[in-house]
Amino acid sequence: MKNMSALAAGIVFGLGLAISQMVNPKKIIGFLDLTGNWDPSLALVMGGAVAVTLIAFRLSRQLKRPMFEAKFFEPEKIRIDAPLLLGSAAFGAGWGLAGYCPGPAIVALSVGSTEAIVFVAAMAAGSFVWRGASRVLGR
Repeated sequence: MKNMSALAAGIVFGLGLAISQMVNPKKIIGFLDLTGNWDPSLALVMGGAVAVTLIAFRLSRQLKRPMFEAKFFEPEKIRIDAPLLLGSAAFGAGWGLAGYCPGPAIVALSVGSTEAIVFVAAMAAGSFVWRGASRVLGR
């Protein structure tokens, strides 16, 4: 049942990304271009996501435990540090340059987008490089 709920959530998430055009790099870049031909339509998508998240988090606080796990998993780190800031900056730069972030890029693979294939390959390569570097650095 746990896997089925994860599959259902993934399908709903993917459909939401596709319907809202978050898988279209031109739409994303248009949203991020505040000084040019700005497209504010994705602000509604993000606002909807924030509203759903706020409601879900409030409701989850009333539960003793999640439906398919023994306990809730909360972040261990709660302070803002240099790795968080650097990672956020790298994520934002990648999103702004490519028009993709990981979720929408993976959804865009379903239509065979060459840009998405290149982006996901680069993302995977970056993950492997970071994994190796973090072992060497002892993180």
